[in-house]
Amino acid sequence: MTTAADVTRVDPVLPATPGIELKDIHKAFLVNGRVMVALDAINLQAFPGEFVSVIGPSGSGKSTLFNIVCGLLEPDGGEVLLKGQSAPQRLGRMAYMPQRDLLLPWRTVVDNVILPAELRGDPLAEARRRATELLPLFGLDGFGQSFPAALSGGMKQRAALLRTFFCEKEIMLLDEPFGALDAITRTEMQAWLLQVWSRFRHTILFITHDVEEAIFLSDRVYVMTARPGRISRVADIDLPRPRDRDMFTEAHFVALRHELMEALR
Repeated sequence: MTTAADVTRVDPVLPATPGIELKDIHKAFLVNGRVMVALDAINLQAFPGEFVSVIGPSGSGKSTLFNIVCGLLEPDGGEVLLKGQSAPQRLGRMAYMPQRDLLLPWRTVVDNVILPAELRGDPLAEARRRATELLPLFGLDGFGQSFPAALSGGMKQRAALLRTFFCEKEIMLLDEPFGALDAITRTEMQAWLLQVWSRFRHTILFITHDVEEAIFLSDRVYVMTARPGRISRVADIDLPRPRDRDMFTEAHFVALRHELMEALR
């Protein structure tokens, strides 16, 4: 287990420059006439192709942090860098999937998926062809012309994630995408997400409350404190890939879980 100060590193497998880097991010809000500090001196890195998770208690500022990363909010202090360059204009430069699937109920699965391509002005016939080709990989084969109301919760999240991939951005922000799913579906979605990520190797920032989920998915886990949100621990997850749930009972996995749970407390 490392501290936040130890995060800077050069992995021999990874580029030396992070794909995304947060430097000393501060954010406060005025609530009922009082200043509420949401984020205090947040430092975070994700190298190209890494899967990085952020865990913390409710109200620690994780979603606020993501809103700053993607440009929906601006920090009161600190800096967001993309590929080593300051990035004051970040809107539209990364894909963001919030907790809810937000599928449009009047559009079919395929037409929901191609929405980013449609907004870019891409030819719709080609976008629909590409979306249809990807349906089997995303567990949606045969459901391209279905409407969201006909889908299970897990299938809706798969469709939403495929739409997020269709944004064609190197960096993806996933804000608790499996939080509303039942335990069995969530387990299936975790394994499936790793398969998809291993194929496309986007840089992923992932928010979760689930310590085991964070360990299972990630290359590195950042632990945030209760408000004001600070980084209290940074854990490199040195488990081999590909991963399966058999490792949940292995000594190293159990030790990582214990250390992260202690950090959360």
